Amino acid sequence: MLNKTSKVERATKQTDDFGQANFLTLINVVSQYFEGLHHGDTEKLAKIFHPDAVLKTPGLRRPVNDWLTAIEERPKPAQQGTGFHYRLLAIEITGEQAMVKVACPLFEHHYVDYLGLLNENGQWRIVNKMYADQV
Repeated sequence: MLNKTSKVERATKQTDDFGQANFLTLINVVSQYFEGLHHGDTEKLAKIFHPDAVLKTPGLRRPVNDWLTAIEERPKPAQQGTGFHYRLLAIEITGEQAMVKVACPLFEHHYVDYLGLLNENGQWRIVNKMYADQV
């Protein structure tokens, strides 16, 4: 009976904040994502993406390292005077996984990104990015 009680106590402690800690952590990850895109900060982006993440858009699949190289080589929106108009549209958390939907206006594009995240070893990281231009 003590084992069952300790499991219940652990579960109660983990949910006392009603998921607020995970929600706030994910908002922070999204903020880093937006800042990394806007400033072309590949170090910041690399910290929030899992090394085996894959980016997918209709007709194109590429590993995260190829995408980071493209970010380094392209113009930086912040240096071009582009406004910071990124928006968080939705967050859904189920246990140790989450799906985040964001709007990312970049250059002449109006991307909507779906970011799949996993919480592994106490850290939320993006493991999958699907995106498409909505123009």
